[in-house]
Amino acid sequence: MTGSVTSIDVAIVGAGFAGLGMATQLARRGRESFVVLERAGAVGGTWRDNIYPGIACDIPGHLYSFSFRPPADWSAIYPGGAEIREYLEQTVRDEGLDPHIRLDCELMSATWDAVAARWHLTTVGAAGPATLSARVLLLAVGRLSEPKVPAIEGLDSFPGPVVHTAQWDPDLEVTDKRVGVVGTGASAIQIVPHMAHDAAELVVFSRTPPYIVPRADRLLDAEERASLVDPATAAAHRDELLRNADNAFAQRLRHHPDITEIRGRALGHLQSQIPDPVLRAELLPDYEIGCKRILLSDDFYPALLRENVVFEPSALESVVETKARAASGRSYDLDIVVMATGFEAARPPVASRVRGRDGEVLAEHWRNGMVSYASTVVAGFPNMFVLDGPNAALGHNSAIYMIETQLDYVVGALDHMARQTVRSLEVTAAAERAYTREIDDRSAETVWLTGCGSWYVDPGSGRLTLLWPGTAVSFRERNGRFEPAPYVTGPSVTEPSVIELGE
Repeated sequence: MTGSVTSIDVAIVGAGFAGLGMATQLARRGRESFVVLERAGAVGGTWRDNIYPGIACDIPGHLYSFSFRPPADWSAIYPGGAEIREYLEQTVRDEGLDPHIRLDCELMSATWDAVAARWHLTTVGAAGPATLSARVLLLAVGRLSEPKVPAIEGLDSFPGPVVHTAQWDPDLEVTDKRVGVVGTGASAIQIVPHMAHDAAELVVFSRTPPYIVPRADRLLDAEERASLVDPATAAAHRDELLRNADNAFAQRLRHHPDITEIRGRALGHLQSQIPDPVLRAELLPDYEIGCKRILLSDDFYPALLRENVVFEPSALESVVETKARAASGRSYDLDIVVMATGFEAARPPVASRVRGRDGEVLAEHWRNGMVSYASTVVAGFPNMFVLDGPNAALGHNSAIYMIETQLDYVVGALDHMARQTVRSLEVTAAAERAYTREIDDRSAETVWLTGCGSWYVDPGSGRLTLLWPGTAVSFRERNGRFEPAPYVTGPSVTEPSVIELGE
C-alpha cells in the first residue's frame, strides 16, 4: 500500500470485535473492496493488548460473542483473555478476512473530499506511508484502546518498571519484589490476586473502592460444552443471559427493590469476606451502587487479607526515587508500579485525526462531549460510521450485542446507498441535536448522573456520553434499523454503485 493511491469502498479502522464484525458482514455479502487498518501487529483489540495476569471477561462468554458465528466452545462461564483473543483470530480464519487486514498500519489522517465524495486517508506503518481513497469510513477503535495514566508527580523518574495493565510486559518479574498497584477498578481486581501471590509486598492504592459482587465462575463440564455448541441451545442460552442482564437496568434507575437488593448483595459479599471492621470500612464505597461499574470477584477481597498485602485507602500522589507517597501521607518503598488506571474513553484521540465536511475536525465537533445520531453517525461527517462510540456502551450488559445492533444499522445504510445509487449520506445537524436531547433526557434520572462521578461521564460537559441510558433491547429497538428520513444525500451516481446491495 505504498506509492499510488489505493482506491477502496470501505475503510475500517480497528481489528477488534467491532472492526472484525463489520468485516465479516461485508465479506458475507460478497463485498470485496474493503480493508481493515490495524495499528498493532495482530488482531484482537482490547483482548490483544490486555494480557496481564488474571485477564478475563466479566460478561458470560456465550453472550460476549457474535450471534452470527457458530457458537464458541467456551471452557468456563467467564472466559479468559487468551480464549477470547483466539475466538477473534478464529473469526478471521473462518471468514477469510486475512487478505483484507493491514497490520502495523496506523491511521494518521482522514479527510472528507466533498467534490469526489470520498475519504482520503493517510497511514503509516511497517510498509511505510500510504494513501487510500475510500467511499466509506468506519471507525471501530473502541473505548478501551488508549491507556490513561494520571499525572503523578515524579512518576516519570521512578527507577523501576512502570507498566500499565493494557501494556503488560510478559517478561516482567514480580516475584520477591515490592509492587504497587494503582487503582481498584475492573483490571485491578483481576490482577491483584495474582500479584499478591508472587510479590514480596503488594500495596494497593485505592482512590475510590468499588462495589463487588460474587463472580461464581466455574469451568463448564463436557456435557454442558457439548450442548452449548448446538446453535439452537446456544441461542436460547444467549437470550436468557441477555434478558437476565437487562433486568439489572432497573438498578441504574434507582428503582426499589432492585437497587436495594444489589446493594445488599455487594455489602453482604464485603461483610462475609472481610472480617476486619477497619479494613471493611475502608473498602466501603461512599457513592450509589451502579454509578461506577459493579465488579465481579471472589478472590480480590481475600487477597487483601494476605500478610504481604497493604490496602492504601487513598490515591498515589507522588513518587521520589523508590518511595511512593499516598494522599494520606503514608509512604511505601516500591520496586515496580502497575498502573490499573483505565483508558481515555470520553475523548478518543483518533477524533483529532478525522476532518469532515467544511474541514471540521471530529475532536472539535465533540469539544463538549461526544454527540451522534443513532449512536453511529455524526453530522458533518458524510459516509462515516462510528462503532462502540457515543452512547453505544452499557454498564450492565454485553458490548457485543450493542455492536451487532450497530452493524445492522450500517449494513442498512450501505444497502440504501446502493439502492438509491447515492454518492454520499449524511445525517442532519437537527437530527443529531434531537438525538442528543433524547439521550440527555433519558440520562437525567439515572444513577450515572445522580450517584457519583465516573469515566462514563464527559469530564467537560458533565453529559453521559459513553453509555446508552437504557436496556440493550431498547437500544436495538431504537437504533437497530436504518431509516433514511434524518439524512441528506449527495447527487446520485450514473454508474452502478460499487457498494453492492446485500443479500
